[in-house]
Amino acid sequence: MNVLKIEIHDDVQAQQRPKFSRYGNNVSVRDPKESKDYKSFVRLVAAEYAPESLITEEIRLSIDVYLKIPKKYHTKPKMALIHAGKLRPTTKPDIDNLAKGIKDGLSKFVWYDDSQVTELVARKWYSDNPRAEVTIEWAEK
Repeated sequence: MNVLKIEIHDDVQAQQRPKFSRYGNNVSVRDPKESKDYKSFVRLVAAEYAPESLITEEIRLSIDVYLKIPKKYHTKPKMALIHAGKLRPTTKPDIDNLAKGIKDGLSKFVWYDDSQVTELVARKWYSDNPRAEVTIEWAEK
């Protein structure tokens, strides 16, 4: 089993809804600037870790997103719960939108297509060090 670990520092950007523009009978769809920029950032970070050739096998993907701790939780009891992993984010952004931005950033750069991901584990945590930790596992050829 091959394993590739990627750590993406800073705040994780959730995938936003696409923007639509109408030109007569034609409709164009585009990514919002923030989502497009974040995917480019993910590719830039992944460039350090990417395998020599794109992964073609089935992929097991694990994404742990660490969000900034809100100021309202900066009390000793709340911080103790956070560090024990007992107080976790239940607010927006949704975990699937956080994972989508990362998956889209890695697609066609680390692997060919998102359809290769057969298993996905995505979790949200609080941390003083916002980041995403991505683990990609695939079988050897």
